[in-house]
Amino acid sequence: METLIKHGSVLVSDLVTMLDVSAVTVRKDLTELEKGDKLYRSHGKAVLINPYINNRSVNVKEKLATDEKHAIGREAARLITRDDSIAIASGTTVHALARNIQPIHKLTVVTASLAVSNILSQHENIDIIQLGGVLRHSSLSVVGEYASDILDKCSFSKLFLGVDGIDMDFGITTTDMREATLNQKMMAAAQKTIVLADSSKFGRRGFAKIADIDAVDIIITDAGISPKMVSKIEDLGIELIIAQ
Repeated sequence: METLIKHGSVLVSDLVTMLDVSAVTVRKDLTELEKGDKLYRSHGKAVLINPYINNRSVNVKEKLATDEKHAIGREAARLITRDDSIAIASGTTVHALARNIQPIHKLTVVTASLAVSNILSQHENIDIIQLGGVLRHSSLSVVGEYASDILDKCSFSKLFLGVDGIDMDFGITTTDMREATLNQKMMAAAQKTIVLADSSKFGRRGFAKIADIDAVDIIITDAGISPKMVSKIEDLGIELIIAQ
């Protein structure tokens, strides 16, 4: 457990060498630790947390990492320029972005999120294009072909994208395949993709892949991100903004 806490993951073969015991013994002990929710076993190794994310309602997510999300939203809002045209996907972190937008100019926003539209509706100088389609009750956002069709006729400078997981090997993910497809369309219509994710999302995977990590231009997160993850992101040439 000390090794796992230090490194985040450890191979069974390394534990065999380190502890000078058989692989059978290591696997049995890992099974017991997994039953006690101490770790998660995956493909010949153990990781500190279960990397797979379950779908949760927006009401539950709103209560998680609230200070971090507000800080991330504040940093993201600073990237919006005068007379900008942007897209905002779904998720509670982009709700925090919407709450931090205080335009002193004309702004056009295309969004899949009903909550984002509701938050921004108080600003008369924001033109809001609400995508239509099938409502996802868990996220209060729309998905489906009707939402995608509008995007074929749009082009915007930035997409602000909330995700359920960021895995350096697998990419950025969400828990819903339809949402992943819509996010891909939004990315194709945007000049720049900006991912908003609190530090708990790193090393996690949702069911549906949105894109490889190198398709992202900027990641905004909080100070809880590990130095090791910071190095990996910067090595890929992705701009990283750490909100304080």
